[in-house]
Parts: sequence; structure tokens; C-alpha cells
Amino acid sequence: MNHNRLKNHCGKLAAAAFLGSAIVCSGAYAQSDTAATEDTAAQEGSATMMAADSGHEITFTSWTGPYMRSQMLGFVRPYEEQTGNKVNVEHYAGGIDEIRDQVESANVIWDVVDLTQADSLRACEEGLLENLDDIELPDGADGTPFREDFVDGALNSCGVGVIVWATIFGYNTDSFGDNPPSAVADFFDTKNYPGPRAIRNDPTVVMEWALIADGVAQSDVYATLQTPEGAARAFGVMDSIRPGLVLWQNGLEPVRLLNAGDVVMSSVWATTGATNSVKDGATFSVVWDGRVIELDLFGIPKGSLHKQEAIEFISFASSSESLASMASFLPNGPTRQSSLALISDDILAQLPNGPAYDDQVSILSNAEWWSDNQATLNEAFDAWIAESSQQGASGTVR
Repeated sequence: MNHNRLKNHCGKLAAAAFLGSAIVCSGAYAQSDTAATEDTAAQEGSATMMAADSGHEITFTSWTGPYMRSQMLGFVRPYEEQTGNKVNVEHYAGGIDEIRDQVESANVIWDVVDLTQADSLRACEEGLLENLDDIELPDGADGTPFREDFVDGALNSCGVGVIVWATIFGYNTDSFGDNPPSAVADFFDTKNYPGPRAIRNDPTVVMEWALIADGVAQSDVYATLQTPEGAARAFGVMDSIRPGLVLWQNGLEPVRLLNAGDVVMSSVWATTGATNSVKDGATFSVVWDGRVIELDLFGIPKGSLHKQEAIEFISFASSSESLASMASFLPNGPTRQSSLALISDDILAQLPNGPAYDDQVSILSNAEWWSDNQATLNEAFDAWIAESSQQGASGTVR
């Protein structure tokens, strides 16, 4: 989440194409036999060029906060500048319910959506996204064919990769003196580290953490979570953090909660937490042990009225240069290998999938597993939260 923005030649070609079509149109109008017709043609040609300059409009929906800022500066504004197209930007809290509502009501107003990998797979399976199997994207900046350039999982039938990201946890530095938490098991250890916790309002990450804290090997986490006994085991570990539990959705909420001392520990998106923890006045630090690594992908809701324009936007935004530029504003990992050579060393050292944290325990989130099991565990998680909220003042969920 600092170098100059890198320009994508595809965007320049697109801009040239728009201008070229305007010139042809005005030229056609100018070929007239009478002065009156020439005057009218000149006016119409001018209007045509203005319309071409205004370009097309699409709506791009993503996550708000520093992440959206990195996208705005990394590829949204450069795309608008280079093509003359307009991008209307909206934000949401993830999931696929809003996409389902739009598709099922035949009222699709989003053209491109930033989805987690698991949500991308689920939405694709439900027929909520346009098929992108035949999409043609720019090859890597180093010449690598694009299908070889993207990391594993970053291309699926309905998605094109945006970032490699992670979830870690932070702790309030005023709360634990000389014995701060250092491992994911400490997140659930309320005896040695008392105080309220915050987690994202979602079963992913926290359930993996709970099993690892209970001694389950990384390689066995999803096989264990697959069983009713394993899920119950995870919730049993999570019971320790129910008193005073706070739920968050916006990426900056954990930063505010930790800095204010409203919670002593919170899960937090890695780049958001790491960059904000070193700012002047910050009163929290972060722990990388147990980080859960995931991907985000672009998708196009089924029935978008601007599918071709959406594909052009994705092509621009997922280029080597655009992904590297985005990382310079917020150090999430790019989903293209070729982008790494375009990123400065200081940013490379901050990437959640970078070599700086190789010695820390990490989990690669199994997106396919979550795609198959998210709905079931969402219900179980919601029931667990509801049970927490019924405990009264000492176990309130906010």
C-alpha cells in the first residue's frame, strides 16, 4: 500500500483509436458540395470529436480505504487519462449477494468488480459472472505470455488476478508491556493477553487461525475444517475471544480500533496494518506469524451493458505496469511475475508474499475449498456470533 506511475502502451493505443475514429468522422462530414453543408459538417464533426473525447463510462466496484486509493492512483486515473473513458467507482464490503441481486433482477449496474478468489469462483459457478476463458491480455513487460505470467489461481473462467494479499493481526502496544504477542496462538490466549479482540465479519482466516492455535498442522487445516468436529473445534477455540468481540468490515476499522485502544488485538489486512503501524502517533504493531495469503480477481457481472469496455479496462488494469504501479501506493503483491522487476526494493520487502517473511508461519488460503464451503460456514459463523451477542454486556458483539 514509490516510483512514477508506469504507462501502459495498450491504453495509449486505445486513446489513439478513439481519436482516430473522431478524425475520420470529421473528415467525412467535411467533404461537402456546399458551404452550408460544410458549416453543418464542421459543427457535427466538432461534436463527434467531443463525444469521442468523452469516451465510454463503466462502473468499477472495489473495497474502500487505502486499497481503493492504490487502485485509483495505480490504474483508474491513468486509464481515464490515456483513453478518455470515464470510470465511476463504487465500494462494497465483499461477498456476492449484491452481484446476485443485480443479475437476478436484470438490473446490472456494476461492470467490473474486485472479488476475493473464493467469491470469484462461487459467483462463476452460480453463473453470476461473464465467462472470460477467451480473454486476450497484454503479455508481460518482459515478454512472458500472459497466461504464463500470472501466478497460480490468478486466472479462472470468470476472473483475472489483481493482487496477492494477506491477513495478519495487530496489537495495541500500550497493552502488554515487555511481553507482546508474537504468534497466532496468542490471539486466542486471553489468559496471558486479556482484553477485547476484533475480527472481520467473516469466518475465513479466523477459523484457520483457531485450528493452527490448537495445534493443527498447516497441511491439515482444511481437511480438519471439512468435518463437523473440526468446525466445532475451531469455534471452541474462538470462544475465548467472544467477550467484547468487535466485528469490522472496512479495512481501516482495525487501525482505528487499535490506535484508540478499543481492542487489544485485531485481525487486519497486512498492507493496511503494516503501513499504518509505522505512522506517527500509531499505538499498535503487527504480527506476521500465521498470515493467511489470498488473491483478488476482477470479474464482470453477467449482463453488464458494457462488457467490451469492461474487458478493455481489465486489460489495462492487469498489465505488468499497472499492477506494479498499484503496489507502489500500497504494497500488495502483484499477480504477475513480470511486475516484480518494475517494483523498487523497498516495496518488494513489504509484499505479503515476499521473501522478507519466509521464516514466518503462513497459510495459502484454499479458495476452491472456501468456494464449496463458505455458505455452510457463514451460517455457522452467524449462529456463533448471534450466540455471542446474547451473552449480555460481558460478551457483546459490536
